[in-house]
Amino acid sequence: MANIKSQIKRNKTNEIARERNRAVKSEIRTRAKTAVSAVGTENEETALRLAVKRIDMAAAKGIIHKNSAANKKSGLMKRIAKLREGADA
Repeated sequence: MANIKSQIKRNKTNEIARERNRAVKSEIRTRAKTAVSAVGTENEETALRLAVKRIDMAAAKGIIHKNSAANKKSGLMKRIAKLREGADA
């Protein structure tokens, strides 16, 4: 445990930020799963749009790197395209 007052404060703010970042990353994963499971339903478009929006917001806030956000969106689009292709066949 830190003895320095400023470091104690810093530890508190780091913990708050860590919890917030964890929640955002968890939401990104949840939205991606929801978008994948919504393929072929009437709310497919909204689920995908919401997942992409959350990824972009996380990148804008610096929670994930912008390249990581691009990779996540690309992977999500590939998965959905593959599922759509399978559903059409």
